[in-house]
Amino acid sequence: MKEETEFRPKPMVTVGGKPILWHIMKIYAYYGFNEFIIALGYKGDYIKDYFLNEEYFIHDLTIDTYTGKRTIHREKKKRHDKFKITFVDTGIETLTAERLLRVKPYINSDIFMATYGDGVGNIPINDLIEFHKKKRVIGTITGVHPKSKWGLVISDKNNIVERFEQKPQLNQYVNGGFMVFDKKVFDYVKPKEMIEVSLNRLVEERKLAVYIHDGYWSAMDTYQDMEEMNKQWRKDPKWKIWR
Repeated sequence: MKEETEFRPKPMVTVGGKPILWHIMKIYAYYGFNEFIIALGYKGDYIKDYFLNEEYFIHDLTIDTYTGKRTIHREKKKRHDKFKITFVDTGIETLTAERLLRVKPYINSDIFMATYGDGVGNIPINDLIEFHKKKRVIGTITGVHPKSKWGLVISDKNNIVERFEQKPQLNQYVNGGFMVFDKKVFDYVKPKEMIEVSLNRLVEERKLAVYIHDGYWSAMDTYQDMEEMNKQWRKDPKWKIWR
């Protein structure tokens, strides 16, 4: 996604005029979870600037360039998101497991959630958490169906092509990024490694569960994914569970 990420971090690529990071946060906030810790990395200041100056972006603004006075013309119809955000600089080249370690001092609950900054879905977060608690495991990931990166050729038994399927949904499951952890997970996380390596330690001890989500899920991996998600936003954004 160099066309987009050369000048801004991937979570700030926009869908419907809002960063995909905002869309992810809105999904959690819909279920009452509005306290976030953002592990900043590549161009992390861009994310800070967005939320620090969001009010200026939302409303009309008058600036007196001589005195420096700023007057925001608040419009009642434009609602403000009720997010409480802690920004943590976790380094530019840091791998995902170590990023989790670096935000540990700011986690103040026995159970917390974690996700990547580029995937959305109509995940029932409350059901996910209840599933995690019932399984009595240390970690739970959300299993989702990925889409094929290529169009498939469907033929009959005589090898006569019947149809093409453009980037169909596959039957297998991948980690959709909506994860729940007990704080004990930090006993399994080590510096300088990817989070998947840490999760494998849980797998070895049968302490990782998967919550199956057969509903909508999509990740923004390519420029084409971004364009497709923007088209969906205009027509039928299935991940938009908030009003």
